[in-house]
Formats: sequence, C-alpha cells, structure tokens
Amino acid sequence: MENQFFVDSEHLSPKALEKKHRLETDPSSRTNHMEYMAGMEKIESDICKNVMEAMHSYDYSKYTAKDVMAALEHETCSIEDFKALLSPAAEPFLEKMAERARLETSKHFGNTVYLFTPLYIANYCDNYCVYCGFNCYNHINRMRLTTEQIEHEMKVIAESGMEEILILTGESRAKSDIEYIGEACKLARKYFRMVGLEIYPVNTDEYKYLHECGADYVTVFQETYDTAKYEQLHLLGHKRVWPYRFDAQERALMGGMRGVAFSALLGLSDFRKDALASALHVYYLQRKYPYAEMSLSCPRLRPIINNDKINPLDVHEKQLCQVLCAYRIFLPFVGITVSSRESASFRNGIVKIAATKVSAGVSTGIGDHESKYSGKESTGDEGDEQFEIDDNRSLDKMYEDISDEGLQPVLNDYLYV
Repeated sequence: MENQFFVDSEHLSPKALEKKHRLETDPSSRTNHMEYMAGMEKIESDICKNVMEAMHSYDYSKYTAKDVMAALEHETCSIEDFKALLSPAAEPFLEKMAERARLETSKHFGNTVYLFTPLYIANYCDNYCVYCGFNCYNHINRMRLTTEQIEHEMKVIAESGMEEILILTGESRAKSDIEYIGEACKLARKYFRMVGLEIYPVNTDEYKYLHECGADYVTVFQETYDTAKYEQLHLLGHKRVWPYRFDAQERALMGGMRGVAFSALLGLSDFRKDALASALHVYYLQRKYPYAEMSLSCPRLRPIINNDKINPLDVHEKQLCQVLCAYRIFLPFVGITVSSRESASFRNGIVKIAATKVSAGVSTGIGDHESKYSGKESTGDEGDEQFEIDDNRSLDKMYEDISDEGLQPVLNDYLYV
C-alpha cells in the first residue's frame, strides 16, 4: 500500500492538474492558512498563545546533563524540566527516564493496558495534504459505507470481544456530514461501551450533537505545530486553517465531550518542538478543564520515497521512546496511545514503561473487517487504506501478548448509570 502516498497525476483532468501544480509551486494561489473560513466557529481562548510562545522560545541545545539529572530528581516535573527531558542532552539518560516513567505509569494506571480498534467508515477527503493517502488528488478506491454496512462492520468487531471503537472518516463534509457521523455513533452505542471519533474538526454545537448521538471522546491530530511547515504541507481544504484545528479539542469539551486526545505526526517538522507543543496543549487545557479525560498519541511519519515536498525528518525508536517517557513524567495522569504504525516488539516494550493504550485488530481500509477478522476472501470492492500499519495482531493475539508481559489487558472500565 506504500504507493498510496504518491500523488497520482495520470487520472487528473488538465484543469485539475494545472490547479494542483499551481498549489504546489505558487504560494500566492493558496488561501491564508491562519484565516478562518466561512462557518468556522472562533472561540476566545489563550491556550494557543501560551503553547506557541513556549514552543517558539524553546532552545533545546542549551540543556545539559545537569539539567536532565535535576529534572529526574524533582518529585513534580515542571515545564522547564520537561524541556530538558526532551532535549538531546537527555538521550544518555533514557534508561533512567524509562525507570521514572514506569513508576509514574504504575502509580496512576496500575498494571493495565487498554485496548481499542479503529473503524474507517469513509475515505473521501476534500483536503490536499501532501503526505496523506486519502488526499483529494490521490487516485485511490474511494468508499463510504452505508448504514447497513457500518452496522455489519461493527457486529464483526464486537463479536471479537472489542468494547471500544474509534470511528474515523476522511475530511469531507460533503461525503461524511455530521448527520452521517451521528448515525454511526448511534449504531456504535448499540455494540460498544466506549465510542471515540477521529473526524474533521467541527463547531461546538456539532460536537454537542455528536456527543448526544453517543460519542464519548474526540481525537484531533494537529499534525505539526510549526505553522510555516503546516502551510507547506496542507495546500487545500478546511484542514488548511491551522488555528481552527488547534482549538478543536476545546470546542469538543465545550460541546460536552468527556475526553479529548492530541497528537503531532512526528517527523513532519522538528519533533522535539512538536512534542513540546503537544504536551503543553494538553497541560494548559487540563488546567482549564480539570474534569476532562485527556490523552496523547505519538505516531511517526514513515519516510515517503520520492516526495521532495515533505522531506520527512526521521525519528528513531530511541527518540520516540524518549518522547513517550518525557510525556509520562510531565503528565502522569494522561493516557498515552501507541498506534499500530509501530512494531509489535516496540509496543510490547513501551506498554511496560509509558503507554497505557494500544489498538488491536486494526484495519485502515474501508469495509474490510469481515475479510480480515474471519479469514473470508476479500470481495475486492473495499476502500483503500490511509496508511500501512506495522503491527497487525488480532485482539486475541494482543490480549495474549499483553498478558504474557505480566500486564492486565482492559477492554472497558466505564459504566453508564
């Protein structure tokens, strides 16, 4: 599926090809990525200002081994301590960081690891994000599941024993409108105890509607907090508006969602600064909404061959481990999710240190759970995947492996009364 990351120009009309080329080569042809589009709700919040000031002033080269040792000795990790733990000076102290992270994880989450699975219900997208398999210029098999197909997929997943589902769509209001997503939430509530959403950012009243339909939490990837790099990578569509995306989690909480999740796609820009900004985004919102459940994801961008528009910055496993340990030490109460982009061996190790949640039985395609779960032959009419996963273990296998590591797999810990 790696070829999905290439923008396929052969299928485009001359007019579309000309527009695509203009967007790529002429910045003046793009809309201002910091200006809101019609219909986008603007909220008054100082969270963005606080996060961006800290990120822009972060000079990680100034931190020393002494700073790192002091940070590890402090009972409570300050923002300054966190900056030291993210710095290159902390790399030789990874083992000590892991020990501290393991203690914090055990103290606040016990011996548990939560399991969930994603369900993509549509892969239509109106955005041109040059690194994404779903982008509107990619020539892939597009699909939107019907209500009946969504319920069938959910039945297949629920029969595996899974109790938490994350519903995803491509970012297209035209093909995946709020009512369509709401109906999927209502169906999910019939089969699952916990329902998450990873969709395009929406307004407060729309989040309120989706929560009333059954959604518990919302995940939004900022992708990168580097606004200049963001502008270069998001050339078209609503996703291009950086500040509207930044405030999505706060609008979700204002709309009544119980929880929100955050992430940068490490490798799009300077991963240390993106990691700092992601954690501070959580830190400041946590203080403003102390009742909310918050979590961090930490996906890495896989290198994309022959794409000079991205120039991905490689983030190695040791660096990823450093980020995850720093997250845990700085934000001891926050959940940390490690996706199936990572290898089974890495995920087996990190759940013993810092991560509290992993996906299992994963498919990033559309309508293919029956073939993947039951072993039935594929019909060939499924929608294409967004990205290639590394860890494709089933729920049963993941459950077994986590148990073998001496941990307790958890499918649900929430009761509705």
